[in-house]
Amino acid sequence: MRISPTVPESIASLRAAKPEVVEQTLAAYTALYESPQVIEPALLHGFARTVARWQGNAQLSDWHLAQGADARLLGDELPADAKLRALVEHVDLITVSPALATHEDQHVLPVAGVTPDEIVLLSQLVAFESYLARMLDGDALLAGTAPERVDAPARATVAAGRSKDLSGRTIAGLAKPTEYTQEQLEWSPWVAAPDEAELTAEQVDSFAAKATTNSVYFRLLSRVPAVLKARSAIDNAVFLGKGGLPRAERELAAAVASRVNDCIYCASVHSRKATFQSKRHDDVQRVLDAGLARDADWQPTSLDALSDGQDERWSAIIRFAASLSTLRPSATPAQIDELRALGLDDAELFDLVGSTAFFAWANRLMLSLGEPNWPAAAASS
Repeated sequence: MRISPTVPESIASLRAAKPEVVEQTLAAYTALYESPQVIEPALLHGFARTVARWQGNAQLSDWHLAQGADARLLGDELPADAKLRALVEHVDLITVSPALATHEDQHVLPVAGVTPDEIVLLSQLVAFESYLARMLDGDALLAGTAPERVDAPARATVAAGRSKDLSGRTIAGLAKPTEYTQEQLEWSPWVAAPDEAELTAEQVDSFAAKATTNSVYFRLLSRVPAVLKARSAIDNAVFLGKGGLPRAERELAAAVASRVNDCIYCASVHSRKATFQSKRHDDVQRVLDAGLARDADWQPTSLDALSDGQDERWSAIIRFAASLSTLRPSATPAQIDELRALGLDDAELFDLVGSTAFFAWANRLMLSLGEPNWPAAAASS
């Protein structure tokens, strides 16, 4: 497959390690920006540039500017148009503080005239760009260079200084977890998903064997089917691909990213998988139990507690995954050197980057479109 001329060229150097990951990343990009969408391309590139600025990725910021990002989104002031302002504020929120998003934040969007398809498209864009920024950072770090940075927008998000909802109840009144667990959880959407009977053939195909059509999460994401199909293929390639990093450590990286982003649902799924693959329940639980102080944007002020008590290899993996997961990724070439000294080769390092980066995507979808809940049997026991 030829590298598209409309994708940052540096991603081509990632192809040798896991070609399916790269090819499906390009497919997701094409689906978002080169296929017809319910939001015009200039706005999509403008939103993507905003994400890149918040996350400090100069390469993506310049790229989306060159693709014709809407001029109304280039400065630090919010747009005057009510609908566009609501969209920008939502992009800011789920880029910077996804764990502080609430049902009320979603309620604001329809009031401003935003449709469910636009909501899901916006969440996918923010989530994909968050993943892509970390993949490109990984490309630079594996080459021994520090990624080039850009300044963040000079404005606060609507959630700045907000406290996280720890009420223990979802908007529908279901019991909601407020602490990390390896137990199985369920997830409830804030945005209406298509009914199974309403799904088109393209939407069903977009599940890509990741789930059946009774999954409300995948039905919701099928509102943007081509992006979902590529995302599902990336998920499979990153976590099920042969060779490279042991499965347990890919799942560990996913759990660490979910801790940094404060996604209780994703952390439960992937900590449980890490325990199953490694048989190291207590070490995995130690990651879940680590205390993380957070700032006004709900970003961790220190990552040290996540790796406390781990052996040398897991400690280095955890530190790298956590650093790559911060809002403005803080992973360094020195961390790559440390991992290489512990015996990780390029294929293993690529898997570590991919499994961490993917959860910048997965966490933001889960946190912006719904909330976790206990299964009925667990809640009543």
